[in-house]
Amino acid sequence: MTAPEEGLSTASPGGRRVLAAAVLGSGMAMLDGTIVNVALPRIGEGLGAPLATLQWTLNAYMLTLAGLILLGGGLGDRYGRRRVFVWGVVWFTVASLLCGLAPNGAALVVARGLQGVGGALLTPGSLALIQSSFRPRERAKAVGLWSGLGGVAIAFGPFLGGWLVDGPGWRWIFLINLPLAVVVLVLARGVPESRDWEAEGRFDVLGAGLAALSLGAVTYALIAAPTSGAGTAAAVAVGGVLVGVAFVVRERRAARPMLPLGIFRSRLFTATNGVTLCLYGAIGGVFFLLPVQLQNGLGYDAFEAGIATLPITLLMTVLSGPAGALAQRIGPRLPLTVGPLVAACGLLLLHRVHPGSGYWRDVFPAVLVQGLGMSLFVAPLTATVLASLEVRRAGIASGVNNAAARVAQLLAVAALPLAIGLSTDEYRSATEVNAAFGRAAWLCAGLMALGGVASWLLMPAALTALPGGAPVNRPQCRTHCAVTSPPLEPGDGRRRGWRRPSEAG
Repeated sequence: MTAPEEGLSTASPGGRRVLAAAVLGSGMAMLDGTIVNVALPRIGEGLGAPLATLQWTLNAYMLTLAGLILLGGGLGDRYGRRRVFVWGVVWFTVASLLCGLAPNGAALVVARGLQGVGGALLTPGSLALIQSSFRPRERAKAVGLWSGLGGVAIAFGPFLGGWLVDGPGWRWIFLINLPLAVVVLVLARGVPESRDWEAEGRFDVLGAGLAALSLGAVTYALIAAPTSGAGTAAAVAVGGVLVGVAFVVRERRAARPMLPLGIFRSRLFTATNGVTLCLYGAIGGVFFLLPVQLQNGLGYDAFEAGIATLPITLLMTVLSGPAGALAQRIGPRLPLTVGPLVAACGLLLLHRVHPGSGYWRDVFPAVLVQGLGMSLFVAPLTATVLASLEVRRAGIASGVNNAAARVAQLLAVAALPLAIGLSTDEYRSATEVNAAFGRAAWLCAGLMALGGVASWLLMPAALTALPGGAPVNRPQCRTHCAVTSPPLEPGDGRRRGWRRPSEAG
């Protein structure tokens, strides 16, 4: 067994290979998070699909990803982190191929759900490779490089996505993953294998299934309500809630639960995740409808719609690190209050965007203000959720917070069109889209402001030691510019039973 202090250096060829594999692997999933939203109007046009299909195109992916992402990390610990990472890459790539070849909306939705399963293996797996491969004293640096370089993929996404949609077509936003995956798999051949040799017990597959089924039923009820009738939708929603209750009962009784409910005894952890639901629900709603408004309402092409929101990504790239450092000095309450309120002002400014609006006069000020607000709260939100639990629980704290953000977006995408009266084929009409988007801007701004007010009431003035004097965990992902979710953070850094490939077998 190799001594714990051994491992790779970020400056070594092997270290650079691990970083490249992890960054490119997670970058595929990050690219899909920015590209698919931009392509939705063209997908609807190409497949002749109603709005519900576009909602499911996003939600099928988020449903399986949110339901299984906590399980994905555990699989890597048990069966080998490199092995599960490779499984995730292959699964994600095959699902991407199915998405690109989908003959109709139903096939695309199924393929997107399968893609989310691959993402649940791939996303935590890429971070696990970093955490398990590098020397203890270099892990924080490696995680920071993984986070920062991953931001390059996110910033590049709007350019690539818009060009692909306007050029060879929307199917290529999925097919582009195939050559990327080949590069990742070649790089992964030189990545050392590692696992937790003390891991034992069964996986909580039943808990993961109940969580996904509950979310799926509630999502179906919200999306299908305009066409299936209130009675049917209500019955499905009630069924989803009952399955959710069964999930809670299961997690309380399971020996190794996917979601240990004891972590919610921390009022700060519970409050931070509640704020996360508000903030990322607003983000998910506006990023679902804004590309539709820009393309179907204002007549932008996909490339123009993609780069229209680029200021948000650039601001988060530049300001998320300083905002996190500021929160460490002054405490999380002020950034988590001011940030959402500023972002809410940006969402209100989007209310002015209508057919005939100019980009620099109307769209740019709105996304600029929104980006400033988001830059203020994303890093402090992660710092707060990590500080709410013991250092040894950093991985689960980050995973739950990441899943909460995705669940919030899942529900927002499902509920928002119903709330604003946009359904069936109305998203193709500039008049209908413009009226509905104006209502959506108000609702999303209100949800964002609610998160800011809740932060003022519930967040502490400073992040101090935990009860008993335990130290507060600090984020290692200092730069983060993904708008779809908070960053994943590694656990306590222990690598029990790490072995070289020749020893691990």
